[in-house]
Amino acid sequence: MVCLLSCDNDRGARNPYLQEIGFRFDMNLNLPLYSPLTNLGNAVFIDTPGVGIKGIFVIKSNFDQYRAFEASCPNHVPNDCSTMELDGQIVTCPCDGYEYYLFTGQQKDTPDDGNRYYNLLEYQATISGNVVVITN
Repeated sequence: MVCLLSCDNDRGARNPYLQEIGFRFDMNLNLPLYSPLTNLGNAVFIDTPGVGIKGIFVIKSNFDQYRAFEASCPNHVPNDCSTMELDGQIVTCPCDGYEYYLFTGQQKDTPDDGNRYYNLLEYQATISGNVVVITN
């Protein structure tokens, strides 16, 4: 009986709008392009083809920790307006104006209209020396 009660048809937080693709991207922090990531709270946008769906945002979230998020708005199927825009530690979806925190990936001011909204799709970020490796 306990086994039956613990089963659930809910697929969890799987985002139906964004396909999860496999990739690996190495960021050498010695390169000028990534120099903002040497300071806590700074973020960069990476739009290299094959890295994420519409690119990724990477932020230095702690002394030796980085977080990486998909740049395509999590509440839309990827389209012409779904690449989010970076403003400090917040990214904004130009389609609807929704904002998301890069430190947590959570949506800022989620509407209370009964619809389901998704947070940013996060990728794994690990550091090895001066290289941050982003994978999915």
